[in-house]
Amino acid sequence: MEAVLENILNVTLLEPRVKHPTIFQRYDDLAEGETLTILNDHDPKPLYYQLLGERGNVFTWEYLEEGPQWWKINIRKNIAGENEETLGEIAVKDLRKAEIFKKYGIDFCCGGKKTVKEACAEKGLDVTKIEQELQQIDKAPITRGVPYDEWVIDFLADYIVNTHHSYVKKSLPDLLTYTKKIMQVHGHAHPELVEVSDLTTSIAKEMTHHMGEEEEVVFAYVKELVKADKDTVLDTDKIAVIAEMEKEHDAVGRMLERIRLITKEYTLPADSCASYALTFKLLQDFEADLFLHIHLENNILFPKMVKLQESLQTN
Repeated sequence: MEAVLENILNVTLLEPRVKHPTIFQRYDDLAEGETLTILNDHDPKPLYYQLLGERGNVFTWEYLEEGPQWWKINIRKNIAGENEETLGEIAVKDLRKAEIFKKYGIDFCCGGKKTVKEACAEKGLDVTKIEQELQQIDKAPITRGVPYDEWVIDFLADYIVNTHHSYVKKSLPDLLTYTKKIMQVHGHAHPELVEVSDLTTSIAKEMTHHMGEEEEVVFAYVKELVKADKDTVLDTDKIAVIAEMEKEHDAVGRMLERIRLITKEYTLPADSCASYALTFKLLQDFEADLFLHIHLENNILFPKMVKLQESLQTN
């Protein structure tokens, strides 16, 4: 019986010793943009990692069927020069996918310049599973979210100040109060709460300074860029502040990641009280808001500022 039919390869009809070599040959014979569909009687996930290791990040892997009898996978040879999107770019296009990143603890804001494969490799995550969930989002009905990427940058900057900066300023006093309170009451039994309180204090200091500089320098420069024309003389050195802002974003993100780690994903112990539960809820809400806050700046506002300045300089 013929193992290859059109662009479908029934792997079960091949001898074990020639299965992977045959698949690799069939993949290598593809033209850019073409797809090979393989049919197997078990999940060929090891093939994914072998293909990634030997051919590199040059293909797209999509499950069409997942058992219990048959696994059917499309393997597409990507077009040369077709850059794989970063986490930040994916989140900008469809913020629903950011929920998948958050589910697996993947940083799409501070770490938004990495690809899905790179982020999964760093955290030891099953990239095939995560890519599959992202593909399912593409197949789901499109729901109209907030069109952040379509806003003019001065409006976006004002939105960040009025929504996210205001939220941080309002939330920090309660976070400082409650993290200190549960440390004093429960710290003897849960010494990690000492570090939680210290980290929260550091986050408060970092964010207070950071937001002040952002509003006074970066967002003020946004207004200048929007009003500028080809004859405007700009202080282009101000754009360099963006790099420092991103470093500070990363520092705060790492502190929140540390809190999540030492609290075991905000798991409440058996002897927790109402204040303990409230504190963890406040921290999780703060983290969720900050993820979106930093995403809007790192992945949308800052790149648009750089692009606008370059456009003004060119013209």
